[in-house]
Amino acid sequence: MTISQIETFWENFLAANPSYRGKPYIVEPFGDNPALADELGTLVLSGRKSATCSAVWEYEAEGESFPQVGTLWLVLNGRNEPMCVVETVEVTFRAFNEVDADFARAEGEDDLSLESWREGHKRFFTRTLATIGREFSEDMPLACERFKVIYK
Repeated sequence: MTISQIETFWENFLAANPSYRGKPYIVEPFGDNPALADELGTLVLSGRKSATCSAVWEYEAEGESFPQVGTLWLVLNGRNEPMCVVETVEVTFRAFNEVDADFARAEGEDDLSLESWREGHKRFFTRTLATIGREFSEDMPLACERFKVIYK
């Protein structure tokens, strides 16, 4: 995928939704590898996934701003090809062990249970936090986002 193809997708989105022109947006896949990007992006497109979370520590380590209501995200698949545009509709901050069954279900993964969410996300954060010198903990802070697909 070339940058011009991403720009073309974004311009097509703006042509269909001119009120978003001039708003900042991020361009990235879900997850930390191509297979996970494909899997999670497909769940978003199907409507099953309408939430995601990230470790606050990763935002801090990368010097990035936290998501906010109204954040636009051009979601890429594992080959860095555009899949859809989502808009953040809610952001909450809570500890890993404070995530409830409703949010876990909205993440749309595995069997939708809180137990499978905890298992999968513990594996994910154990893997990804190691790259910034941090370790998973039950009380680690998360930025929890709910979003809606606004273009596909």
